[in-house]
Amino acid sequence: MSLIEHFKQSKSQHSDELNLRLHRALSWLQKAENSQDDIDIQFITLWISFNAIYAREFATERSADRETFNQFIAEICRLDKQKAIYKIIWQRFPQSIRVMLDNHYVFQPFWDFHNGKISEKAWRENFEKANKKAFTALASQDTYDILLVVFDRLYTLRNQLVHGGATYDSQINRLQIKDGCQILLALIPAIIEIVLNNSNNDWGKPFYPVVK
Repeated sequence: MSLIEHFKQSKSQHSDELNLRLHRALSWLQKAENSQDDIDIQFITLWISFNAIYAREFATERSADRETFNQFIAEICRLDKQKAIYKIIWQRFPQSIRVMLDNHYVFQPFWDFHNGKISEKAWRENFEKANKKAFTALASQDTYDILLVVFDRLYTLRNQLVHGGATYDSQINRLQIKDGCQILLALIPAIIEIVLNNSNNDWGKPFYPVVK
């Protein structure tokens, strides 16, 4: 059964708020799946789908938004009884994740250095420290910590695209966008399905409710 069919058959069991959240997430996921010939658009629509399924409210500070995100990922990992996320990370994409960890172009402090916010020494030390923690998580197969690292790097890539920090269809960043799309195309449906299967959880109110 497809995710959309699963959603349609179980809608009556969900709150209106969760149905709206799922409907929005699935609509953007479907657009992403149909955009394989345009990976810039595919990456952006995948990120919108992810935002639709997880985001609760606009945080006034990035630290508050990070806490909400961390709590969501922790809950997804806790509810992953079928080990879907685990299998994606450790069986399908371990090499892609290792490549992403070694790519300083998706590490925000690298750009902070080039924008004059921190020193070269600081970004290099941060990179070494972050990767040491990530590779420790890889060695121990800590799904939660690896997901936090993966989404942190993908968030930098998202910012480059959404905030005009990259040229459309540029040849410079094709590898990281392609890998990012493949990882998100696997993770987001699995995350949506976990939410679908745990509709009694409090997933929060979606942004911008339908107002007639």
